[in-house]
Amino acid sequence: MTDSSIPKFFEKSHEEKLDIVCNFSDLNNEELNHLKNATGGLDFEHANKMIENAIGTFSLPLGIATNFKINNKDYLIPMVIEEPSVIAAASKAAKIAKLHGGFTARVDGNISIGQIQIREKMGLNERMDIEEKIQAGSEQILELANSKSNTLTKLGKGAKEILCKEVSSNDLDNGTYMIIELMIDVGDAMGANVTNTMCEAVAPLIEKLTGKTTLLRILSNYSTKRMVTATATFDKDAVGGEQVVNDMISAFDFADNDVYRAVTHNKGVMNGAISVANATGQDSRAIEAAAHAYASHTGRYRSLTQWSKDNDGHLVGKFEIPLSVGIVGGVTNN
Repeated sequence: MTDSSIPKFFEKSHEEKLDIVCNFSDLNNEELNHLKNATGGLDFEHANKMIENAIGTFSLPLGIATNFKINNKDYLIPMVIEEPSVIAAASKAAKIAKLHGGFTARVDGNISIGQIQIREKMGLNERMDIEEKIQAGSEQILELANSKSNTLTKLGKGAKEILCKEVSSNDLDNGTYMIIELMIDVGDAMGANVTNTMCEAVAPLIEKLTGKTTLLRILSNYSTKRMVTATATFDKDAVGGEQVVNDMISAFDFADNDVYRAVTHNKGVMNGAISVANATGQDSRAIEAAAHAYASHTGRYRSLTQWSKDNDGHLVGKFEIPLSVGIVGGVTNN
């Protein structure tokens, strides 16, 4: 089966649903039995390795959203969420989007940002001197960082660039912080561990080059070098006609201009994103934090989606967020 449109999927028995998913995804018997017998997908042995002081596991429903076509390929989308109607709404929206080719998704990069904070606050001349020293030693810093990941360097990835930026202190009379940022191509990994490892590794070298003491050495979850955009066209007749299209655009305009509406609007948007993140073992807190920070990147908190009409009067939607996810490493290896 290669078609994600499955009529009355919700009416089928548990066994029938699993058979459909198995055939669609080419699951083997072991994977199928894992789904059949799962009470949460995580036993205590694995849970105890993931967190400290584990005493058990906590389960949420795992469902499948149907009808999705993304970049001309059909998918069944796993979603873990406790809220009713979310999966049904996603499946219905995907069915309407499929009338005009489904969703188009684009990823702008896989660069993870690592930050090394210099403890002392400085004036302008001293900051300029520090930046010159960092740039002069950039090749040495990058070489040291990349020595901490044989996997990334073999793939032609790893630390690629060093940037310096200034961050104002709350104490305006006592200078500004200098932040050294590592731009690391982490490929298909979420990249938190390797980013932190590289930051820790190069911090002593930065201290040697600058004569300054470093403080925080950690990744940023505000992954603006990993932007993801999804767009789709929804047939005007399928959504209920011209008035419904206009009303949806008006509702978006409300959310884009009123923070009280925007928070609820974006909560709904993230219902879908976080349920897929939960189902695939991603860091949902990092995704959520980055998305809401991005909602404020213009200087005020706004809608994460944009809605408009095309020349034929169809509804056009766009969703753009910074997104750190991984399909290798981390919890995906458990």
